[in-house]
Amino acid sequence: MKQNDKIICMLEERQKQDIKNLNKAVTEFQQNFQKPETRREFDLSDPQSLKKDTPARLSDSDPRCTVSGLQKFLGEDLNHDQRVKFQKEQSREWSLQQQRDWKNALADQKFAEDLHDKNRIGLDQKAMELQRKEVETRQAVCAATKDFNRTQAAEFAERKMLEKRQEEEDNVAEISNLLRGDLLSENPEQAASLFGQHRVITDRWKGMNQDQLMAIRYTQQQQVLEKLRLQEEERQRNAEWDRQRIQAARAQLLFERHQQRLNRELRRALDNTNAQLSQEQKSKKIYLQEEVYSNFPTGQYFTQFNTTSR
Repeated sequence: MKQNDKIICMLEERQKQDIKNLNKAVTEFQQNFQKPETRREFDLSDPQSLKKDTPARLSDSDPRCTVSGLQKFLGEDLNHDQRVKFQKEQSREWSLQQQRDWKNALADQKFAEDLHDKNRIGLDQKAMELQRKEVETRQAVCAATKDFNRTQAAEFAERKMLEKRQEEEDNVAEISNLLRGDLLSENPEQAASLFGQHRVITDRWKGMNQDQLMAIRYTQQQQVLEKLRLQEEERQRNAEWDRQRIQAARAQLLFERHQQRLNRELRRALDNTNAQLSQEQKSKKIYLQEEVYSNFPTGQYFTQFNTTSR
């Protein structure tokens, strides 16, 4: 029974759907192929018959407008609707033209602002590039100065070390020669020379006269003077190195001041350029605000319509 009831419900639902589809098809056929205006008697009951009927007067040259018909009077303006429509169309065209002009002006202003931004960005990039080059130049100068000072210090230390080593070697050699030789042996005959009594062997001779002592003292004095001269030369070389370092530091300071002056001049030129661009932009904006579209109808325009109507 449940199965039968379900089948019956499905058949009833299908019948309702078929009836609905049939009614819909009939309605669509009537709407498409049986319209009221296709009937023979539609002209008798057409609600738009008066609107479809020909007007009593079409124009001033209508042959139906006779004198006795009272359809045409002097001073009437049959083109009033067309003229008003034409004026509205012309006003709309003027409004659209003004909108297009305003959009073009806005586009030109945006293009000028973009160009100004690009120029400003270019100037900023050039300033950053100059600043980067300045920093690199300063770093290179500092590195060169540091390398030069390090080289000078290394050479000075190496020279001092070599001098000290040479002096120590000379002292050791002198002490060794004194200890191993016969100079301290107290034997006066060891200084006797085979070439005569007036000659002695210098490395064995123990005594000397006053003149010989004076000669030795004179030689020692000369050695002292030579040592003082060498010390004075060393001092002068040190002073020259100090002077060169001071000159290098002074040149570095002058170079930094020159770079700062160039940066100030570049910044001043950039500010002047920005000020000029801003003034030009303001002038162009004022010019765009003062420009007004003034194409209004003239007396000749109305005279032409009056002549046409007559």
